[in-house]
Amino acid sequence: MALKVVICGILAWAHEDVKALLGPLAEVVYFDSVDRKDFLKGFQTGGKYEGAVALFRDNNLTDKIGIFDKELVDGFPSSIKWIAHNGAGYDQIDVQACKAKGITVSNTPGAVDDASATTALYLLISTFRNYAISERSLRELKWKPNGLAKRSHDLTGHTLAILGLGGIGLRLAELAHAFPMRIIYHSRRKVADAPVWCEYFEDVEQMLAQADVLSVHVPLNPNTVGLVGEKWIRALKKGAIIINTARGKVIDEEAMIRALEDGHLASVGLDVYPNEPEVNPKLLEFPHVTLLPHMGTETQDTQHKMEVRALKNIQDYLKTGSGKDIIPEMKS
Repeated sequence: MALKVVICGILAWAHEDVKALLGPLAEVVYFDSVDRKDFLKGFQTGGKYEGAVALFRDNNLTDKIGIFDKELVDGFPSSIKWIAHNGAGYDQIDVQACKAKGITVSNTPGAVDDASATTALYLLISTFRNYAISERSLRELKWKPNGLAKRSHDLTGHTLAILGLGGIGLRLAELAHAFPMRIIYHSRRKVADAPVWCEYFEDVEQMLAQADVLSVHVPLNPNTVGLVGEKWIRALKKGAIIINTARGKVIDEEAMIRALEDGHLASVGLDVYPNEPEVNPKLLEFPHVTLLPHMGTETQDTQHKMEVRALKNIQDYLKTGSGKDIIPEMKS
C-alpha cells in the first residue's frame, strides 16, 4: 500500500511542487473535514486519511480544527510520524504531546528570514522617522503634523539591540548595519558565525542599557511568555523603541503600554499581538506607534518558499526517515 500524506492546510503557491516532490513517493490527499471530530474520524479504518504517515500543517485551518494541542495529537493514529509545519513559529503545536506520541515536528527556518526581517526594518524606519502618523495625516489632507522633527531621528549611528540572533535577527542585523547602525545582540549563547560587527552581550540588561531600539526575535514557548517584561523594558534607555515581529506574548503588553504612557518608551513598532486578530485598543491611542496586522511573511515569494520547504521536509522523511528542519525541542 502506498504511503499517504495529508495536506492539512492551504497550498497557495506550491501546486506543481507538491506533485513533483511527493507524487513519486506517496499518495497525497487534501483536508476536507468539517471540524475536529470529523478530521480525527478520517484517520479511522475506511477514512480518507487512513494510514497517513505525514501531515503538512499550517495555521489556515485553525478555525475548523483548532490548534494541534494535546487532545488533537493524542487522537492521531500511530501511523503518523511526521508533522511538517509551514512556518517558522510553531507555538500552535503541542511539541511535548508530539514527542510523547513519537511524532517528529519540522518547521521552515530560513524561508521566512528575508520577509520577516524587512518587516522589522520597516517598523524600525517608521518608528524612528514617524512615517506612519505622517501618512495618516496626508491621507486626511492635513499635510504633515507639526513638531515631528523633535521626536524623529536618523537610524545612522544609533544602536540596535537584537534579542535572538537567529536567521531573522541576523538578516535584520545585516540590513540595519548598512545605514550604518551599531548592532548588539543577546542569544542563549554567542553565535559562532556572527559577523565581527555584531557585539555579543551575555548580560541582557547591560545590552538593553546601550540600546536605542530593541528588536525581538525569539520563539514563543512556555519559557518566553512575558520574557520582555517590566524589568527589561525599564532597563532600556528612556526614549527607546521596541520592535516586535516574533510573537505578541513574548512581551508583557501591559508593561509596554505603561512605558508608552509615562514616556519611558518613545514608540513601538508591532507586527504581532497576544490575541490576534484582536488588538489592544490602548495601542490605538498612541499616534506615533506603527502597527501592522501580522504582515511578516505576507508575500507570494516567501509563502512559496515556505510551502516548498515544508514539503521538502516531508520528502526527506519519506526518503530517509529524517529531515534537516527538525525543531530544536525534538533534537534534545
